[in-house]
Amino acid sequence: MPRLLFALLLAAYAIAAPAQDKLVFATDWLAQAEHGGFYQAVAEGTYRKRGLDVTIRMGGPQVNGMQLLAAGQIDVAMADGLQVLSAVEQGVPLVAIAATFQKNPTVIIAHPGVKALADLKGKPIAIGAASNTTFWPWLKQKYGFTDDQKRPYGFSVTPFLADPTLSQQGFVTSEPFSIEKAGVTPVVFLLADLGYPPYSEVLVVTRDTLAKRRDALTRFVQASAEGWKSYLTAPAPGNALIAKDNPQMSGELMDYGVRKMREYAIVTGGDAAKAGLLTMTDARWQATVDFIRGAGLAKAGTDYTTAWTTDIVSRVHVVP
Repeated sequence: MPRLLFALLLAAYAIAAPAQDKLVFATDWLAQAEHGGFYQAVAEGTYRKRGLDVTIRMGGPQVNGMQLLAAGQIDVAMADGLQVLSAVEQGVPLVAIAATFQKNPTVIIAHPGVKALADLKGKPIAIGAASNTTFWPWLKQKYGFTDDQKRPYGFSVTPFLADPTLSQQGFVTSEPFSIEKAGVTPVVFLLADLGYPPYSEVLVVTRDTLAKRRDALTRFVQASAEGWKSYLTAPAPGNALIAKDNPQMSGELMDYGVRKMREYAIVTGGDAAKAGLLTMTDARWQATVDFIRGAGLAKAGTDYTTAWTTDIVSRVHVVP
């Protein structure tokens, strides 16, 4: 084929090929198995097949995804459901469009022999400062826990291992792994299975982005749901990209995270089992609002119904 004709054909193809919609998505922490479905969708070209050019920007201790989102530096952020409600309280025009984790992964971890979470009433529990406005008020409401039980939590399992009377907070996909590696088989209580209502790892956008890029966001949620379905079945492609972004993440911990997400149905449980991955419901959000109001955490006069919309997820149906 003459070079000129070949060049003309390439130019014609470039003109005919649809442009990829660019989206920058920020996760809530360093790359890990808990982000696996999104990395899988990049690795397997799922976003590209949906006409999207998605860049995943890794979170971390010095990264505030909600601020980046509000400042227009990213298009989609990952956040806890309570963070979204807090932003709306402050007048920030953000809205949740999907929920990755149907079950919040927060756990209370106890030593062998503890039979029920209620048995920890009056006993020391290590929690972080941020937990004072998340699950700790819920534990006080539901189980009668008191503030004098609290011990400082430095995001290390060392104090737990050294003190057989101490329990601690954690995530089901993380801290129990470290404890097991140290030779202790912990008792793990997933708060979501006991009624703790907030969604976790929700996908958040500005209201302006939602209004202007609804179609691209719908395709993003669709492809992300497909990525999660694939990842929970065969996670190797996503894990390879996770390890590239975060070389400190071991394959053993990623395997553990995937196993625990499957075991506890973190992504696939709840309404997702029938309505599809990444789904949300008004009822679940309202239960979260009722919780923060009952715990005295809500700001009077706030219209929390602006904090989420089920319009996007109602168009997506990727069953586990």
